[in-house]
Amino acid sequence: MRAVRATLLPLALQKIEDEYVLFGAAGLVSLVAFGALIFMPAIGAYGRFWEKAVAGALSVIVLLALVLTGVVAGLAFVYYYDEITQLL
Repeated sequence: MRAVRATLLPLALQKIEDEYVLFGAAGLVSLVAFGALIFMPAIGAYGRFWEKAVAGALSVIVLLALVLTGVVAGLAFVYYYDEITQLL
């Protein structure tokens, strides 16, 4: 009976593995760095509202391009992992 109760725990009450906490913290630090070092200066460099909106949109597009590049590189590494290890 106790084993059944343990499997029915909500997700929030289950133990979160250390890797997920570290990756989440790294993602949060990256977003804060993006906001402080790229997004805010881009918006602050312009005076008119439409210029600020365009600068913000372009900054977000650059962020998405960087994230997409990282995801593609990671997927390529995982897909070709066997060939990579044979080369080394």
